[in-house]
Amino acid sequence: MVAFAILIFLFLGSVEGFSTKSQPCTYDKSKLCKPALATALFSTVSFLLGAITSVLSGFLGMKIATYANARTTLEARKGVGKAFITAFRSGAVMGFLLAANGLLVLYITINLFKLYYGDDWEGLFEAITGYGLGGSSMALFGRVGGGIYTKAADVGADLVGKVERNIPEDDPRNPAVIADNVGDNVGDIAGMGSDLFGSYAESSCAALVVASISSFGINHEFTAMLYPLLISSMGIIVCLITTLFATDFFEIKAVKEIEPALKKQLIISTVLMTVGIAIISWIALPTSFTIFNFGAQKEVKSWQLFLCVGVGLWAGLIIGFVTEYYTSNAYSPVQDVADSCRTGAATNVIFGLALGYKSVIIPIFAIAISIFVSFTFAAMYGIAVAALGMLSTIATGLAIDAYGPISDNAGGIAEMAGMSHRIRERTDALDAAGNTTAAIGKGFAIGSAALVSLALFGAFVSRAGILTVDVLTPKVFIGLIVGAMLPYWFSAMTMKSVGSAALKMVEEVRRQFNTIPGLMEGHAKPDYATCVKISTDASIKEMIPPGALVMLTPLIVGIFFGVETLSGVLAGALVSGVQIAISASNTGGAWDNAKKYIEAGASEHARTLGPKGSEPHKAAVIGDTIGDPLKDTSGPSLNILIKLMAVESLVFAPFFATHGGLLFKIF
Repeated sequence: MVAFAILIFLFLGSVEGFSTKSQPCTYDKSKLCKPALATALFSTVSFLLGAITSVLSGFLGMKIATYANARTTLEARKGVGKAFITAFRSGAVMGFLLAANGLLVLYITINLFKLYYGDDWEGLFEAITGYGLGGSSMALFGRVGGGIYTKAADVGADLVGKVERNIPEDDPRNPAVIADNVGDNVGDIAGMGSDLFGSYAESSCAALVVASISSFGINHEFTAMLYPLLISSMGIIVCLITTLFATDFFEIKAVKEIEPALKKQLIISTVLMTVGIAIISWIALPTSFTIFNFGAQKEVKSWQLFLCVGVGLWAGLIIGFVTEYYTSNAYSPVQDVADSCRTGAATNVIFGLALGYKSVIIPIFAIAISIFVSFTFAAMYGIAVAALGMLSTIATGLAIDAYGPISDNAGGIAEMAGMSHRIRERTDALDAAGNTTAAIGKGFAIGSAALVSLALFGAFVSRAGILTVDVLTPKVFIGLIVGAMLPYWFSAMTMKSVGSAALKMVEEVRRQFNTIPGLMEGHAKPDYATCVKISTDASIKEMIPPGALVMLTPLIVGIFFGVETLSGVLAGALVSGVQIAISASNTGGAWDNAKKYIEAGASEHARTLGPKGSEPHKAAVIGDTIGDPLKDTSGPSLNILIKLMAVESLVFAPFFATHGGLLFKIF
């Protein structure tokens, strides 16, 4: 944080040679704006605020989850309904905390900065963009580091414990079990939390930057200016009402009611939010206004802006349900994958990959339609508020998402504490529903990341003074093709990190089983600390190269090749990153649930493939082990790659526009 904060200050301060004189404004040369040095200083402050808020959100989320794990296990003694309420409420606390923290800090920051900037809203909201950059840069480490941590332990525990030694999952004799349970909190709770916080902060910043140079900013209409923040505030109220449906209005009595209850949460929050957005658009917006659109002002009506937010909101729901269809073992895609385990691991892998690629089709169409509608109505501002619409039910989304790892760890605690088999069955039922909803959460995160990074891309292009991005110019095309390669390079790094960390873990677990006398019989205690240390060291060391790739690419391209090539890189990374992210997440989720389908043996078909320890089950475990780094490390980290590169380019746009493109200046 400190190193990057210094970089921001030096780069942005040097735009006007650290002068303290007022400068002509970027978009309206007739007016004077605050000096570039002020933007540098305030951007640095908002970057640090965003980063601290993100870290705090992750930390508090993990603290809540850790308390909730054991409570859920204890409640499971009374029945599945009580356990569900405990796990869900803990997730909800985290969801509201995150949505409220993000909103509160952003609102206070805007009002404090306004004391200095006064009427210069253009400079004020440009300085606020640092907030999104701070949020996302911390999310990168939470996601990548957390993903490597959890999957190294998970793969090591599964391969030696289940496949080689034939002992149950989370068995206390397995040395990697503690590291695996800790990892769930690090990757899925802290990582997911800071990731969605980053998305939220960036889409707000992108919308505010565009609004500040539209009629809202020019005429100083503060209420209309804060429309993006009002959407999020309405989201918190809507999610509060929605949560009551899960915990108070309808009580869950049986296992089969869990997944429908979670799905209802998404539908109820979306329907209520549509009404909420209509009310806010009616109260906060003037009936007609202009939005900045690449150098011109575009006339927009308030109902058109309502449609932009609405289309993002409903696109999110569609992506959520498509993700569920492809990753839940209640539907045929996952059952086909489970069925393919009869002929071994190879066919399982082939079926799983095909499913992942196929699952990309509908989400991409949903994103494409929402981009077309929102851009047609309100240019880049429309896309930014569509992203906010998708994220407006973030509190419910996070509640559903955090619920998964909490139930998962509750099962682990039940197994390690030697509680009765019935309790383990209940927690497994909660966890199976949580697996699907976690995939829905990832679908939301990826969909919103696509819209957010496009909105940031538009803000960057406007700020850097590029009138058109022409794909046929060599400068842009080389950027495009290199940008499309970056997600592959990034995925290669993260997957290899998981692989090498898992290798160390497998060797350590084997060593303990072979050298500690009485471990298999349960007379001796394994050395958990060494496995935790392997995971921790690997995650901290291995997240540096992928992190550097994401953080340094925009800087290197902007400085040496200039803003046009950088716009190509951003577009390329966005287009290829979204596809890989969706297919990786869904493939991994499908393999995981195919394994659970065989283990649960709930249907006649599943019983022909089982029981645990059979050949089809071993093939399913191998598929799940390959899918783990895909769905929990590479897939979810990619949405941070596309957002972070875009927001970083936006923050450094003034510097790149003034001093960038050194190589092209030489020739």
